[in-house]
Amino acid sequence: MLKFFDLIGRYLLLMTKVFSRPEKMRIYRRRFLHEMDSLGMNSIGIVAIISVFMGAVITLQMSLNFESPFIPKDLIGYATRESIVLEFSSTVVALILAGKVGSNIASEIGTMRITEQIDALEIMGVNPAGYLILPKIVSTVVFFPFLTILSIGIGIGGGYFVARFTDIMLVEDYIEGINYSFNSFYITYALVKAAVFAFLITSISGFYGFYAQGNSLEVGRASTKAVVSSSIAILLFNLILTKLMLT
Repeated sequence: MLKFFDLIGRYLLLMTKVFSRPEKMRIYRRRFLHEMDSLGMNSIGIVAIISVFMGAVITLQMSLNFESPFIPKDLIGYATRESIVLEFSSTVVALILAGKVGSNIASEIGTMRITEQIDALEIMGVNPAGYLILPKIVSTVVFFPFLTILSIGIGIGGGYFVARFTDIMLVEDYIEGINYSFNSFYITYALVKAAVFAFLITSISGFYGFYAQGNSLEVGRASTKAVVSSSIAILLFNLILTKLMLT
């Protein structure tokens, strides 16, 4: 238990350094654009692939569960939309990105730590925590909601593809189900979760990388810890945000 509180304390102290006043905003602006491309743009492909299959599989599974003649077929489209918007395009995609983005951040910063590049930044008078971690946090918090919107659109499109090219239902029923009783607040809910998850993934991964010690094996361990801890934090805050925003 003491080790856990020590970990939380070190994390909070690192965050105070991360969000301290930047030395030169011009340098941070360049790093922000670089991280936007590295962590955001490079994640579009994997998000698109996951989302299209996710939407297709959800539609197929819903059709199996709604085989009764007493259940309207348009409920398949409705259930697919609600599943994708409320949970899959925010939480499941965030868990996937925790593995891709989180491990990348932890290994990058961890390598800089063991090769003493972070020590060199400190000697030069640069705040290494802010310089290395803050642009990553800002870029992911800005870009991950866009990935969520992209995932929602592609996921619903994957369901449409299944409805169009299989005989499980009529396309008209699927479209009618998608448009049925739409609550726009659910989009806001998904975007808020995406931004919070982005912060958790980036800050936790940056924390484990920043305090990596030893050799290259320790960098690997730090990367693994970052992914596991980020995933647990995502699931915990998913519960908290759902309770606060939807009940």
